[in-house]
Amino acid sequence: MSDGSSTRPRLKLGGHLVPGLAAVALFAVLAAVFLQASFGEAAGFTSGASITASIGYAMFNIDAEVISGAVVSGEGFVVAFILIAIALDVAIDGAVFLAKRDDEQGIGDVLADGGREIKETFRGGDD
Repeated sequence: MSDGSSTRPRLKLGGHLVPGLAAVALFAVLAAVFLQASFGEAAGFTSGASITASIGYAMFNIDAEVISGAVVSGEGFVVAFILIAIALDVAIDGAVFLAKRDDEQGIGDVLADGGREIKETFRGGDD
């Protein structure tokens, strides 16, 4: 029976530890910054202000004060709105790409042959 020294886990020192140590150091710096950060008082919107209308006015560059009285500056919301729209578009495109099978024929194949394949399927064979 062996003395067990060959099966005992050992710490391997080397260059592969540098990324892990860098991650731990980055975590420590970020934790210190977030724990010492002070946030201002919470600010709300004016009573009766329509954020949705303000975003629409900002998107189409309409002077919102002429149309309605209580408005919110919507330029900051427009950037977030567009970024979310782009992210959702990418997600939908990715879902369609992943859902499409490799062996499926596209609509172009059906249109190119005049729909003969579909007709033959419904009729039960060749003419």
